[in-house]
Amino acid sequence: MQRARGARQGWGAGSLLPPRPHATSAGGCRCRGAGAWGGLGPLLPPAHPPLPLPGAVGVEAPGEAAAAPVRALSARLLGLAADLARDPDPSVYLALRLASDHSLRGEERYLARLQDAFQRRYGRHTEVERPETGRLALYLLGLRATCPLPEPGPQRSLVTWLKYYLEEDWAGSRQHGHPLSSYYQYSLGVLALCVHRKRVREEVVRRLLAAEQHGRFGHAGGSATDAEAVAALAFACLERERLVGARLAAELQAATRGVRRRMVEAQGRDGFFGNVYSTPWAMQVFIATNACRTQPAYGRAMAALLENLDAFTIAATMAQVLPVLHGRSYLDIASMRCQEEPDTLTPISPEPPPETPGNMMVRLVVDCPQLQCPRRRLYDQPVHAPAGASLLDVLSAAAAQEPHNFTFDTQDTSQGPFLSRVLGLEARQQKRSYWQLLTAPGTSLQMGVADYRPRDGETLILRLSEW
Repeated sequence: MQRARGARQGWGAGSLLPPRPHATSAGGCRCRGAGAWGGLGPLLPPAHPPLPLPGAVGVEAPGEAAAAPVRALSARLLGLAADLARDPDPSVYLALRLASDHSLRGEERYLARLQDAFQRRYGRHTEVERPETGRLALYLLGLRATCPLPEPGPQRSLVTWLKYYLEEDWAGSRQHGHPLSSYYQYSLGVLALCVHRKRVREEVVRRLLAAEQHGRFGHAGGSATDAEAVAALAFACLERERLVGARLAAELQAATRGVRRRMVEAQGRDGFFGNVYSTPWAMQVFIATNACRTQPAYGRAMAALLENLDAFTIAATMAQVLPVLHGRSYLDIASMRCQEEPDTLTPISPEPPPETPGNMMVRLVVDCPQLQCPRRRLYDQPVHAPAGASLLDVLSAAAAQEPHNFTFDTQDTSQGPFLSRVLGLEARQQKRSYWQLLTAPGTSLQMGVADYRPRDGETLILRLSEW
């Protein structure tokens, strides 16, 4: 695959870059993001700029105080993207492209790394073991967000791969009535094809529509918000791009309205849709359907996110939240056109977490309600670890302490280590099982094993669950 470097190739690090086209939505930025204020400038001027209250002096525009931390979050993500030890993640590139200001050379280098990785993965003679619908879909979305657009030739083969995955994802699991990967990944696949204005068979769309209509997106102990939101984005895109017939378009529009209504009804008192990490996906639905200006639930969710930016500590979660903080959704990618793009973002290098003196003790429980387990509670022991240690450090400490009867394995992913095996029991995607992380009595953690830092005296539960 040829790298889309264009005329900028060969410019020295100290040179002035030539003006670069800025990718912005042809339809305009309908929803004001927190990053659009405080000197960053909106992606396009708001239709109705905020007016000062009568008699007020120095009234602050909505989101103005949040502009600096949002910009800092973008800069930290850019710093993580510059780390060559980390595998490139297409969602990171998407977040950088959908932001208000940019590091042109940094984004260019990251795109080159992505292209190298996917060229090796999807070379002419490469066979992929199982469908990678979601990852390929995100990469294709990233290519469409590149400005200027890459050569179309290599993209055509990737689109063919994605169409193949959508069929394999479903056909390989007909007996279960759900995709081999997940509805979340399946929805991303449909969305990516739509953004590239590629038609898919009506049956492919109706599979997803039927899943939404019958409430099949949820999994045990978790939230269906992510999958439901991405499906709604796909529906909205198919309708907007007129890639389906009038009858199906009307059904998709009704389904999208239904998803949005359920999200409003289910919004928690904390302002979140599901949890802090699924909320950005839900907010994309309001942005994509131009409902964020009129729906108070969107404003409450934005306020909740801004109060909890410290929850987004790894590249994958930063990439998840940044588009909505800038008032953008993945549907904006479909209508991007080139204008001047500000080259003003400077990376912030990640800092190691501060050391906490002393030690702590946590209780570690392994719970297995599955039929293959000889008993439900497989492990229940106190574990001593340094204060401030991550959950991953606690698991390592448990494996090291006498009588050495605790074992676990992790798998590296773009979102950090994934707990794949505990006490010899493996979580397998093909069997739709995963190791759920909870704190007693049953609160699901919203961070990975490498990010969550338990408190002294806390009880941590690892539960083999199905989704």
